[in-house]
Amino acid sequence: MSGRLIAAEPLSRRTWVRHCSLILAAYAWPGLAAQAAVILVVGDSLSAEYGISRGTGWVALLQKRLDQEQRGARVVNASISGDTTAGGRSRLAALLQQHKPTHVLIELGGNDALRGLPITSTRDNLLAMTRAAQSTGAQVLLLGMQVPPNYGKAYTDAFAAVFVEVAQSAQTGLVPFLLKGVADSPKADELFQADRIHPKEAAHPLMLDNVWPALNRLLPKRPLGT
Repeated sequence: MSGRLIAAEPLSRRTWVRHCSLILAAYAWPGLAAQAAVILVVGDSLSAEYGISRGTGWVALLQKRLDQEQRGARVVNASISGDTTAGGRSRLAALLQQHKPTHVLIELGGNDALRGLPITSTRDNLLAMTRAAQSTGAQVLLLGMQVPPNYGKAYTDAFAAVFVEVAQSAQTGLVPFLLKGVADSPKADELFQADRIHPKEAAHPLMLDNVWPALNRLLPKRPLGT
């Protein structure tokens, strides 16, 4: 190679303006310079639209809200009715490999309680799922659940504490109770289906409102001016 300096070809005004705009946009909204958010929801019937019309569950409503706010995020709903934390743990690796999510929302545990599974197993499974997701670089948000008081105070308190313990141990996000404002509402009877377990369509916007503040803190911000 010779020692001559080769002058760079001057940029056109249009190319220069576009180049500067991209740089400014990256600073204003880091999400533009990074991978678009892919939100993986691993849950049970509460997230799988059990007993309600397709597209009316809180996960579908989340996608609609993200689209309305032009957040450029895609939601993958991998929820299965009846799933337990053990089931979610067994299928998570394949989901992470397939979808490569930037964010993972774990909504599991309720069926563990309904089946009387040991709380220690629920805790271990949730922690394993959280760490597996984090190992890929994804941010995790746990969606906590509570059981009715007829389970007994000791079990009720211990079950609710599981989600707090896992979130603190793994230093991840937490929604303490997905059904806040639904299960503990004075009008709870009007918000649940006949089985008294699964929320009606009218309850799902409330569920999304419980999830949104915690998730929004983890997502890239919108571009300035939008």
